Amino acid sequence: MMACQNWPEPVIRVQALAESGLTTIPERFIKPKSQRPTVYSHASNQPNYSHTTREDINIPIIDMKHLYGMEERRREEELHRVAAACQEWGFFQVVNHGVSHELMKSAREVWREFFQQPIELKEEYANTPLTYEGYGSRLGVKKGAILDWSDYFFLHYMPCSLRDQNKWPNLPTSLRNVIAEYGEEVVKLGGRVLEILSENLGLRKDFLMNAFGGEKDIGACLRVNFYPKCPQPDLTMGLSSHSDPGGMTILLPDENVSGLQVRRGDDWITVKPTPNAFIINMGDQIQVLSNAVYKSIEHRVIVNSDKDRVSLAFFYNPRSDIPIEPAKELVTEDRPALYPSKTFDEYRLYIRTKGPSGKAQVESLISKCDSS
Repeated sequence: MMACQNWPEPVIRVQALAESGLTTIPERFIKPKSQRPTVYSHASNQPNYSHTTREDINIPIIDMKHLYGMEERRREEELHRVAAACQEWGFFQVVNHGVSHELMKSAREVWREFFQQPIELKEEYANTPLTYEGYGSRLGVKKGAILDWSDYFFLHYMPCSLRDQNKWPNLPTSLRNVIAEYGEEVVKLGGRVLEILSENLGLRKDFLMNAFGGEKDIGACLRVNFYPKCPQPDLTMGLSSHSDPGGMTILLPDENVSGLQVRRGDDWITVKPTPNAFIINMGDQIQVLSNAVYKSIEHRVIVNSDKDRVSLAFFYNPRSDIPIEPAKELVTEDRPALYPSKTFDEYRLYIRTKGPSGKAQVESLISKCDSS
């Protein structure tokens, strides 16, 4: 199947729309009622416009200093909390993670400054569906699709053969250096997290890293999300409901404005970012490798009428041509392999051309495995 070379229709820049002073959003952005951020209260079956039925809970917060400290009891407790978060939530926040707080702040600031540049400058980096690398405003090529209320910038970081800083913005002038350093530190953090996840599965510490292809061959890319203010936030989404198809996502959220929501049973939980924390979530490939011990959970992003938001999603993925399948140590007679072997490339092709959307994309592989 040949990749689409161009977008099927003119691209709408959401930031330009938002700054035009419009008071109603175009029909192209209005979601079906079942997909809007308004949900129903289980108690009254009446609309609840707070965007979620649960404001009293948050995803777990993991203090990584306890995972590398000398006190064994605290370390075991924190390992247990990580395991529970991966099994029950698929999401957790990490603090004391080893990445400089100043670097995190700088990374957010340079991208916010980029999105404030004149549209003509940003258009010099306009992307195509061929690689998605560059400045974009849509994530699919279906003509007439309902769009999300966001713009983004997507770039490749690893493997090094795909990294091309000439495709990265040169304004602000510090952006390329800041993001090169930021990428290096987040890749290191991802390696530390994979070790912890492997240990909690009862596997060698290097199991997941090796399954991903080794530290020099992992795939890593960055999508910087810009969510402009929206005059009708109850009718649209910043990012539609989905699970991440890759290995693991390391998100640097906007500290001042919440927007990420995680599915928890029948509820949507609005994540409350902890200062200087990263939000980490399991992707479909880790669910497969763990034979569904760890969960890749559906999530989405809401927008608001008062403030713009910027977030940096760093996707930490397996090498694209390595078969990914449940770890043999996690396959037993009572718990057989739930998923067939597929490379990440094959999986991405499957969900683009044959598979369902949202969380169902990885679950649909179970039936494929059962029928094989």
